[in-house]
Amino acid sequence: MSIINTQVKAFSATAYHNGEFVSITQESLKGKWSVLFFYPADFTFVCPTELGDLADSYAKFQELGVEIYGVSTDNHFTHKAWADSSPTIAKIKYPLVGDPTGTLTRNFGVMIEEEGMALRGTFVINPEGQIKLCEIHDNGIGRDAGELLRKVQAAQYVAANPGQVCPARWTPGAATLTPSAALVGKI
Repeated sequence: MSIINTQVKAFSATAYHNGEFVSITQESLKGKWSVLFFYPADFTFVCPTELGDLADSYAKFQELGVEIYGVSTDNHFTHKAWADSSPTIAKIKYPLVGDPTGTLTRNFGVMIEEEGMALRGTFVINPEGQIKLCEIHDNGIGRDAGELLRKVQAAQYVAANPGQVCPARWTPGAATLTPSAALVGKI
């Protein structure tokens, strides 16, 4: 069963954010667009490249009213230790959520049970708390912040323009489609 258009399940977690430990719940995601970005573990190899890429694009996401949450099954203390020891992670301005019990990771269907770690799962959530995008990758495949930004922009456009859809490779300002019988077989 797909989780698209479902509500984020209840959770409570602690995040490391801008030098502080802060509480995060499903209510923290409401009222703005959010990205939950699951990754396997701190102090690994592909993960810091992804988190650093998102850190470099964070201002663009913020301009769109989007908060990013990096999530792993490490705890918030480990996130702090990683930020203290890695220049790449030190530049992150978005919350790093600790999920040592795996509750959040299981809620989103990305837990690798035999390893106690998450798959690379990316979820875009609208201001009402509904999941609008879900991508899950093998842990050997890194993600791209620029492509995620484009998908967030498309999700926001579709939400603001009912009845219109964004075709492949759509970018802001490009033509959209209005589905109708007149378009069938014409594209």
